[in-house]
Amino acid sequence: MFVRFQSPIPGKRGVHTGVFGLTNLLGRAGRLTPDEHAAWRAGNDWYDAAYPDPTDTDPSVYDETAHPRATAWFKESATQLIDRVPPYLAILGAHGVEWIRVESEDPGRVIYEDDVQIVVDPHDPAARTSFHPATW
Repeated sequence: MFVRFQSPIPGKRGVHTGVFGLTNLLGRAGRLTPDEHAAWRAGNDWYDAAYPDPTDTDPSVYDETAHPRATAWFKESATQLIDRVPPYLAILGAHGVEWIRVESEDPGRVIYEDDVQIVVDPHDPAARTSFHPATW
């Protein structure tokens, strides 16, 4: 099983922006309170240190030409990473940004994999998987 937290509405490339991308948009736009900004930066720094960046292994993973709909999913076993998502969800909620939790046994063709995550080209980006309401 794979887990993803994302926007319920696809963006311009047809991809549902993930929790980190959504929060990064708020942070980079200067819309976070000082406490939210500190939590966002601390969280991003922790994640950057805690698991590999797929583009360090394969720079083309998120290339918009090669893989225009590439999405990252946590492996269900990566509880140490999933357990640290709620502060991001709280920030999104405080700003009225909707999110959903999605689970799938087979979210797409795997183009990158490590111990805690996969990046896939979705089989069918419009297909519904297991959607969960925006509650933790």
